[in-house]
Amino acid sequence: MISTPKGLRLHIGVFGRTNVGKSSFLNMITGQNISIVSPVAGTTTDIVEKTMELLPIGPVVFLDTAGFDDNSVLGNLRIEKTLNVLKKTDICLLILEPDKWTDYEENIIQIIKEKKIPLIAVINKIDLQKPSDEFINKLESIFGKNIIKVSSLDSDNKEKYINALKKHIIDICPSDFLQPPALIGDLIPSGGLAVLVVPIDLEAPKGRLILPQVQTIRDTLDNDSMALIVKERELSYAMSILNQKPDIVVCDSQGVLKMVADIPKDIKATTFSILFSRYKGDLLEQARGIAHIDALKPGDKVLIAEACTHHALEDDIGRVKIPRWLKQYVGGDLQIDVYAGKDYPDNVSDYKLIIHCGGCVLNRRGMLSRIQMAKEVNVPITNYGMAISFLQGVIKRTLSPFPAALMMFENERKKLKNDVK
Repeated sequence: MISTPKGLRLHIGVFGRTNVGKSSFLNMITGQNISIVSPVAGTTTDIVEKTMELLPIGPVVFLDTAGFDDNSVLGNLRIEKTLNVLKKTDICLLILEPDKWTDYEENIIQIIKEKKIPLIAVINKIDLQKPSDEFINKLESIFGKNIIKVSSLDSDNKEKYINALKKHIIDICPSDFLQPPALIGDLIPSGGLAVLVVPIDLEAPKGRLILPQVQTIRDTLDNDSMALIVKERELSYAMSILNQKPDIVVCDSQGVLKMVADIPKDIKATTFSILFSRYKGDLLEQARGIAHIDALKPGDKVLIAEACTHHALEDDIGRVKIPRWLKQYVGGDLQIDVYAGKDYPDNVSDYKLIIHCGGCVLNRRGMLSRIQMAKEVNVPITNYGMAISFLQGVIKRTLSPFPAALMMFENERKKLKNDVK
């Protein structure tokens, strides 16, 4: 990887009324004129993203949003996009003007608090007006000490403002970013061995590995373990020449049957997609969701969701293979919708089941937000790796490294069977 993917970066959303100086503030922090600055309200028409290294925090992506009091012709669309950004925002910066507090701030504060997103108040334009003590007291009752005062046009004090922002970000940074769930390291002892089965086929990018494979290799090395990389055809041979059993074998979801056939039953086995269910989302909730494949009936609606966009091949996994396997399992036709990239339906309650990809290009909050949307309307959600393992009859094997998830799946399946009785 040449640079840190967006899915691994801390997402910092910049919010505020039109023309409070959001874009000027972001340009100051990044040191680049990435956002258009104008005295005309509503200049920011779409979400502007800027990735950077904000040391010592690390890789971040700033999200500059349109003003949520935009009364222009396109205002409602801009506001909708602004609120959608909250689904993937780890930290919110609310840009304010001195001594100005309106219903718009009240509304956005309520929405942010409902979503339980950490929040920092940034009082901008202090070069034009000093905030009153009464205003500061009001903000402290809402934000506590998470308040900074800046002038986006004051280049002499730029470093002071940036350092103050860094301090507050570190103080409120979500724990799952500072210490994200393990990917694979906790499944291998120090000095242990992971065999990673990596397909090199038409779907493999030329000259490189895909993100989940690269991250799994790196996490193995970070935990002082070893990784042996093989293709599907070489797995059986690799197992025969090893003088000790590997601690775990991980494969692409589509090769799960061959992996299970080629390795002894006492070796832990799973897929990259299942690893990412835990790393990016909620493994237990998605394990519970698998059981609901049993409850599908011909004619039911199923949502296939992918976090990235790509050119679909003739035998595409999300558009062709999983739908085909589902219909074969159910014994009839299903209504299957496919949404890719940033597109995600608002009417998730219309579906009987959601099958999501591993979410490797989403940040953790973005993936958890999609899972939460499903939970709120009581729609089961699972992921590609688990669904494929279930449909291929090996789900108990690929969930075996995660006893709590396996128990969740089995308990939910029993519950569904009892409900039918």
